Amino acid sequence: MYAGLKNTPCCLCGRDDTHTRIAVPPRAIGLMKNGDPISWRDVVGTVTLRFCADDWDLVSDLAIEMDTHPLSRCNAAHVSLDLREDHEALLSAVKGETDQTELEARLESEAEATLDAVDDPYTEERDVVEAIVVLRALEELGVRDPPGDVAAVADDD
Repeated sequence: MYAGLKNTPCCLCGRDDTHTRIAVPPRAIGLMKNGDPISWRDVVGTVTLRFCADDWDLVSDLAIEMDTHPLSRCNAAHVSLDLREDHEALLSAVKGETDQTELEARLESEAEATLDAVDDPYTEERDVVEAIVVLRALEELGVRDPPGDVAAVADDD
């Protein structure tokens, strides 16, 4: 398995000195700058984004104060990820698409649990920011319905 960069710079400004990291689902690569050439279906596990201290303050404000994510400003070339082996190149065999729904469901469930425990003194700000970024990214990608979506409530009746 190919391992992407592990000591990555800040995905917003490119500084080497990073302060905080968060994990997002592989599909979120499509929301990032320079993410189009990366096949998110070939990513194994989560994608790790790192931020310098200055940019972390901005990311935190965006997530907590504005309930949004910074992914459109993040450079996919500065993320850490693992890619599965390319069996097509090695064995001339075609492989099926990776099903990321289980990973996305787990990340969504963990994010919702974090936001449910936001008043718990053991819930860290980093965890809250990561949860908001994951949920808003999944909503933007159409994997998850936005909260309070009237259409989703009407379908349940």
